[in-house]
Amino acid sequence: MHNSEMNEIAIPVCASSDLEDGGKGVRFPVTAGGEDGTGFVVRYDGTVYGYLNRCAHVPIELDWNEGEFFESGGLYIMCSTHGAVYVPESGHCAGGPCRGGRLRRITVFEKDSQVYWTPDDYIKPALA
Repeated sequence: MHNSEMNEIAIPVCASSDLEDGGKGVRFPVTAGGEDGTGFVVRYDGTVYGYLNRCAHVPIELDWNEGEFFESGGLYIMCSTHGAVYVPESGHCAGGPCRGGRLRRITVFEKDSQVYWTPDDYIKPALA
């Protein structure tokens, strides 16, 4: 599949109403750099953001319970293992052991009350 074809793919994740501001996110299967993994979407300040579910500090999943990505105040995405915190709008490290790293963004959008993600050269649909 060529890049231009890949960029036209829109894969449904969830209903827009499934995401509350600063609340629980939704995970979805991906293949990242040839390895099985998960991506996730969250809503923050009215906008949906998508990231690879992999901490910039140590490549482990972030959520402490499935879909629980925000710290208790709902202001930052937080790694459950070492406490690294990330800015929801950009994925940039805001504190903790991520030291200037950032989360890998996944392109997401909303259309007709549905959230979708689009693959890129690194993050692709999960292999069967």
